[in-house]
Amino acid sequence: MRVGMVAVPFFFACFLLLLDLSCSLPLCTNSRAPFTPKAPLAFCSYNGSACCDSDEDSQLQKQFQSMNVSDPACSSLLKSVLCAKCDPFSAELFTIQSGPRTVPTLCNFTVSVNSTQSNVVASDFCSKLWDTCKDISIINSPFAPSLQGRAGAPSNTTLSKLTNFWQSKAVFCESFGGPSLDGSVCFDGEPVSLNNTGVPSPPSGLCLEKIGNGSYLNMVAHPDGSNRVFLSNQEGKIWLATVPEDGSGGTLGLDESSPFLDLTDEVYYDTVFGMMGMAFHPNFAQNGRFFVSFNCDKVQSPSCSGRCSCNSDVNCDPSKLGTDNGAQPCRYQSVVAEYTANGTATQASVKASANPLEVRRILTMGLPFTGHHAGQILFGPADGYLYFMMGDGGNKGDPYNFSQNKKTLLGKIMRLDIDNMPSASEMNKLNLWGNYSIPRDNPFTGDNRSLPEIWALGMRNPWRCSFDSERPSYFLCGDVGQEDYEEIDLITKGGNYGWRVYEGHSLYKPPSSPGGNTNVSSINAIPPVMVYTHNDVNKNEGSASITGGYFYRTQTDPCMYGRYIYADLYANYLWAAKETPEDSGNFTSNLIPFSCARDSPIQCTMTSGSSLPALGYIYSFSEDNRKDLFVLASSGVYRVVRPSRCSYKCSKQSAAPTGIPGGQSPSSSSMGHLRSLQKALIFVISSSLLLLRGFVL
Repeated sequence: MRVGMVAVPFFFACFLLLLDLSCSLPLCTNSRAPFTPKAPLAFCSYNGSACCDSDEDSQLQKQFQSMNVSDPACSSLLKSVLCAKCDPFSAELFTIQSGPRTVPTLCNFTVSVNSTQSNVVASDFCSKLWDTCKDISIINSPFAPSLQGRAGAPSNTTLSKLTNFWQSKAVFCESFGGPSLDGSVCFDGEPVSLNNTGVPSPPSGLCLEKIGNGSYLNMVAHPDGSNRVFLSNQEGKIWLATVPEDGSGGTLGLDESSPFLDLTDEVYYDTVFGMMGMAFHPNFAQNGRFFVSFNCDKVQSPSCSGRCSCNSDVNCDPSKLGTDNGAQPCRYQSVVAEYTANGTATQASVKASANPLEVRRILTMGLPFTGHHAGQILFGPADGYLYFMMGDGGNKGDPYNFSQNKKTLLGKIMRLDIDNMPSASEMNKLNLWGNYSIPRDNPFTGDNRSLPEIWALGMRNPWRCSFDSERPSYFLCGDVGQEDYEEIDLITKGGNYGWRVYEGHSLYKPPSSPGGNTNVSSINAIPPVMVYTHNDVNKNEGSASITGGYFYRTQTDPCMYGRYIYADLYANYLWAAKETPEDSGNFTSNLIPFSCARDSPIQCTMTSGSSLPALGYIYSFSEDNRKDLFVLASSGVYRVVRPSRCSYKCSKQSAAPTGIPGGQSPSSSSMGHLRSLQKALIFVISSSLLLLRGFVL
């Protein structure tokens, strides 16, 4: 009874921290929780909670004695390595991607005070062990490789020194060493001690390298998985480019004179108009289908003739709106159109250009005013449907309350099926805006009071959304504010994100309401998961505009892994947000310093009177097929690189291996293994909680 009552708070506290990637879970190699031995351990100096009883302690002592190590210094280190089996964190210490190992992961880096492990390691333990023991005879050495080369597997051999098995210290520590990645731990010669405060320390800074001079709104990784990307500018051109290897010193491989697609004759380009988005079909490499979102001017283009979004369905009369910036209502339109890269080729991935003639007009919608029309398009990674982001149509305070009106597509995120085209009768029956079908599980399908295209509502101007590549259900959007607040929203099916009832967390009062108001109590508004005020970023003018970002999912900068990175358009502010616990929707944002790598392939221009690189405006973020993160700015294309290239400190960054230019980052596959281990531990903890609950009750 007493054991159960003591253990419950301990496990519950760790369970709350478990999903935070900086929290490691005490667990033994047999997948059981650590315990307090009935009798103190005689050989291994683990007091209190441990993973060994007296019998296991005695077995480790016999194994140690059989090694017959003559050198006292080496003997002491080997004893500590063997006794790591008793460490409460031995499950993590003795587990690698390929399976269990016979020795713990040895720390081979210097841990900072902000790392997961709270002990400051003054020296590299793996190097220390090598330097001390390399020429000492160790009978039945646990460091002997197997014939298959797996680290730590014993073999039958008369050889006994580390130098008999391993070519160098670097090779030895590559096999047995490792940094504390993603909340994992390593062995430094002492019992593992963690800094589990539950508040992750922010990284020291974000390091960028400039690899291109062009100004682009969008970048999309080539669906064929190669190192190529598509880039589009606001004027209406798309290019196919090659991304250089990290650390190669190369720049974007792009021929400005030969665009993949040129729609400048169709696209209306102005300050807030242009080509706003592009999306390539998941099977593009085979079918050549891709989609473009752009604005057109019906005065200049005969094909620009969509239905006006200010209409009788939403109690809006275009004749009463007047002009906006000199333009009549619905002169400008938002378009989503389909194009093809197939032509005569059977494999679209080999095509360097596309047919400029539309295959199909997916949607055309007239805009009531000249602002807030967003325009990004994305394919959902889990469902294959096309998501289309649309703002409230413009004018201050959404006067016609379009965002809360479910009979209009303004202020909405739409979800469309572009693989199953409807018949003309179906289009008329559903009063669709173009050539697409409605996914059956859309939240308002069958609701006569709502348009079936709607996936989420209550948006002002969603500017840059992304799906988490590791958790496809996580869909985050930056939503541009009006007076005071900029926000990031976690988008869910049927979610209402509050505008214009709310701006950020605060109630909003519009200056005029010809379209009526929505009662606060009539909606269940979902608050933003991240927010900042205009005065936070520009105390003089109060101006700001959010640029939504991405979850960082590569080990190029391991200290950024798992954080959501976003920015302000005006390019002086970047944030990295940590979700704690994971999957909770509870984010803590930190302003992150950023600078340009000293060895950037293209030299960065610096902001006058500041240490910041002069990015200009940050339009978008993007990621390539390797999940490296890119910043698309008015001054060029920047890639996030290893923090050490900007002299930022990251205890999780591995030192550069000998003979490898620039070093190598820890692999994403290793990270995936660690994350899989954490998911498995959730089950263990949950089971333990249920069991202990039975003891207590």
